[in-house]
Amino acid sequence: MSIVVDDVGKYFVRRGREVQALASVSLEVTDGEFVAQVGPSGRGKSTLMNLIAGILVPSSGRIVHDGREVHGINRGVGYLTQVDGLLPWRSAEDNITLPLEIQGVPARERRTRARQMLELVNLTQFHRHYPSELSGGMRKRVALAQVLVYDPGTLLMDEPFGALDAQLKLVLQDELLKIWEGRHNTVVFVTHDLGEAISLADRVVVFTGRPGQIKSIEKVELPRPRNVYKLRFDREFQALYEKIWSALEPEIKKGGDV
Repeated sequence: MSIVVDDVGKYFVRRGREVQALASVSLEVTDGEFVAQVGPSGRGKSTLMNLIAGILVPSSGRIVHDGREVHGINRGVGYLTQVDGLLPWRSAEDNITLPLEIQGVPARERRTRARQMLELVNLTQFHRHYPSELSGGMRKRVALAQVLVYDPGTLLMDEPFGALDAQLKLVLQDELLKIWEGRHNTVVFVTHDLGEAISLADRVVVFTGRPGQIKSIEKVELPRPRNVYKLRFDREFQALYEKIWSALEPEIKKGGDV
C-alpha cells in the first residue's frame, strides 16, 4: 500500500505555547517499499508515524494511505513500537490472536492464523509461554506476529529493536528482512541506528532538528537479499554510511543528542 505525506505540518501546545514538531514534510512511499527514517531524538519522526496511523491529526497538509486520505484511526496499518505491549496474563498464542478477537474472527480461524504466525517467527514451541517466560527477542517476535496476523498492507515500526543488545538486533534484523522479502508489506521504519537503516531499507530519510523537516533522502542500492551480518564490511555500504552521516551529524549536534 502506498503512502503520500503531502506538505504536512504538526503543532502541539505545551505549557501554554505552540511548539512546531513538523514543518512542510512531503514524502511518497510506494507499494512494497521499505523506507527508514533517521534523525535527532524528539524531532518529529514518531509524530509522523502517529499521523500515518491516524492517532494524530495534521495541523496542515494531508496523509493519504492506499489512495484514501487518513481521517481517524488507520485500520490499514500495523504499528510496532519499542514497547511490545503484550498482555502478561495471555500466552504468546493468545496475545497474537487478540487483534483477530477484536475483529470478530471465529476461534478456529484465529488459532490457525496465530500458529502460522508463530511458525513464521520461529516460536511454535513457545506458543503456551507467557510474556514473563520469554526473552526480549522472543517478545519482539510475538509482537511482530501480533501485528502481522491481521495482514496489514503497511507496517509502521518505531524503534522496534532499540532496547536490544547489538547481537540480538542483528538476528532480528535478519529475520525481519526474510519476512519482508516473503510478504513485501510497505514498511516505514524509525531508528537511531544508521547502520540498521541502511541494512534494511530501500531509501533512508534524514530529518532535521526541530521543527522536523526532511533534509535529504538517500536511495540504498545494495543488492537483495542482504546479509546483515556481512553487509557492514561492504565498501558500498561504508561509502553510503559516510554520505548519510555527513548529513545527519550536524542535525544531531544541533539537536543536543551528543
